[in-house]
Amino acid sequence: MALPECVEVTTGDNPVGSVIWLHGLGADGHDFEPIVPELQLPADLPLRFVFPHAPARPVTINGGMVMRAWYDIVSLDTEGRADAAGVHESTAILEELIAREKARGIDADRIVIAGFSMGGAIAINTALHTQEKLAGMMALSTYLPLPGEIDAANGHRDLPVFMAHGSFDPMLPMQWGQLSAEKLKEAGFAIEWHEYPMAHAVCPEEIRDISAWLLNVYR
Repeated sequence: MALPECVEVTTGDNPVGSVIWLHGLGADGHDFEPIVPELQLPADLPLRFVFPHAPARPVTINGGMVMRAWYDIVSLDTEGRADAAGVHESTAILEELIAREKARGIDADRIVIAGFSMGGAIAINTALHTQEKLAGMMALSTYLPLPGEIDAANGHRDLPVFMAHGSFDPMLPMQWGQLSAEKLKEAGFAIEWHEYPMAHAVCPEEIRDISAWLLNVYR
């Protein structure tokens, strides 16, 4: 499988961990690049942030317009919105990116997978299925993309999970995130849930909370 092009930012020499962070619909790997310095991580915790570009594909709910997307969104229904084949394809991409970080000398238990919106959906699906025991997962303003697969999924369920959502999100209602968090809890995941008075975005308070969570994961 050909890996996607990625934007990479390191917070110091000889990284001791990696954060693979997937963007949302229509964005690209540069979208969350500016957040890295805002995290204000300490100098003694050098991390590599990997921001892959999603492949370009037609998106049904946007009239078939071609844009960067981790999968097609076929409807606005909570159960059937995600194109399962696309979700599986992008989950495989994220698995390959995890393998590449391991090949670069970062152990799986020092790798965090993360994503915003549909990127977060891929992070969730990967956490459900991967055989790697990862450091943690961040799922931001997102949802469980394929609820029907959760019972059959055999990934490690004891990893730290940070989930966050905006209470004024007009694109992905916070209820979708809350319901997804509840389903993941029922499946055995320990969810750290956060909500913020924002729309479909990231806010300074959330960035501070992410920084604190990363410090806890890597210490």
